[in-house]
Amino acid sequence: MKIAVTGACGFIGRHVLADLKKHAVEVVAMLQNPAQLDLIGPGIKGVVIDIETPPSNAFELLGAPDVLIHLAWGGLPNYNSLHHMEEELPNQYRFLSGLVRSGLASLVVAGTCFEYGMLSGPLCEALITQPNNPYGYAKDALRRQLEFLRNCTPFAFTWARLFYPYGDGQSEKSLLPQLKKAVQRGDSFFNMSGGEQLRDFIPVTDVATMLVTLALHRTDIGIVNICSGKPISVRTLVEGWIREYGWSIQLNLGYYPYPDYEPMAFWGCRDKLDTVLGLT
Repeated sequence: MKIAVTGACGFIGRHVLADLKKHAVEVVAMLQNPAQLDLIGPGIKGVVIDIETPPSNAFELLGAPDVLIHLAWGGLPNYNSLHHMEEELPNQYRFLSGLVRSGLASLVVAGTCFEYGMLSGPLCEALITQPNNPYGYAKDALRRQLEFLRNCTPFAFTWARLFYPYGDGQSEKSLLPQLKKAVQRGDSFFNMSGGEQLRDFIPVTDVATMLVTLALHRTDIGIVNICSGKPISVRTLVEGWIREYGWSIQLNLGYYPYPDYEPMAFWGCRDKLDTVLGLT
């Protein structure tokens, strides 16, 4: 089996590549920048393709893979940028639909919990999406476009709706890297929100394993939450990191307001995920 991965050098992509090495599959890493070719490591073929202007033979350049794990998405972490709707969405659909029409039989795409919008509590895949920022809207629109495409050109489709991955290689603007920087600077306090919001955080290594497992299924799974299923407050999570690493920094709670683009308490239901992964 041959599996191609877009966004292969990104935060999640590099962990997906590492997990794929555990399996007897041929791996192709798609990159946007030729300078990234040296980052993918031995045993993996690197192919440079620009999603904004993909060649007509992109599927052949990727080696006609059996499965594509699609992680690439530009314009992050600015969730409110109109770039997601005006540029990223049409580019993404044009690229993916071109691959499907060229013969791609199975597609796993990374979605986002932001598709749920301001819904609170446990979120299951059957809920009607209500995205309230351009990023969530564009992701949800891409899913719907691909579902329409599947009606015309059948392919196995999995929409992996990611919650909050954390771990090695994540954006420097994310919570854990910011906390580490504050510790390295010798700061006495770490400025953050009140920390009482409940979120679904999941190690990126677990996310990678789940995505690879879904790709190996090569079946039409549809929407599935990639989550822990366990709500935890941001404050509890940060305090846990401080204990785990033995840091002495104090939290300056309430310094920042709570984000206005997400509810105070939400997490993913993982009944469908556990069924697919064979855990129930």
